[in-house]
Amino acid sequence: MAISDDLKQLAVQEQRLRFSRFDEETAWEIGSRLRAIADARKLPIVIDIRLNGRQLFYSALSGSTPDNPEWVRRKSNVVLRYLKSSYRFGRELAAKNDTLDQQRGVSPMDYAAHGGSFPIHAEGAGIIGTITVSGLPQREDHNLVVEVVAAFLAQPLDGLALGPE
Repeated sequence: MAISDDLKQLAVQEQRLRFSRFDEETAWEIGSRLRAIADARKLPIVIDIRLNGRQLFYSALSGSTPDNPEWVRRKSNVVLRYLKSSYRFGRELAAKNDTLDQQRGVSPMDYAAHGGSFPIHAEGAGIIGTITVSGLPQREDHNLVVEVVAAFLAQPLDGLALGPE
């Protein structure tokens, strides 16, 4: 899939996958769904859901590494700074043959423009948190989060999912 096609699709995802409300119970339900899918598929991931800087759900599955929580933190920072999914921001940079570095005023030790962190956008409030997965190739991390959020919001995955790269 071309970067321009990805960017259009990523914008559609972020527009359609918005919450009317999001609280601790919502975080638990989405996190539990992610965990169940990851467990069934034997995915070596870390799952993290944060709301207004507060961690509401965290799970590390077998095969994940001590580095995965750092990737979660760095990807989540991108969402909260640039107000879009970490994968979308990374694809925007790639389209411009650009990088996320000190020239942008951020440290690569604190920001990672790699897929896997998706904004929690609450209608009427804007982006209030992140749902992040780390441990798979970045497109797969992103797609897993979109799959679960779409199911939770009763949005058909057809027309939302990213195709193969």
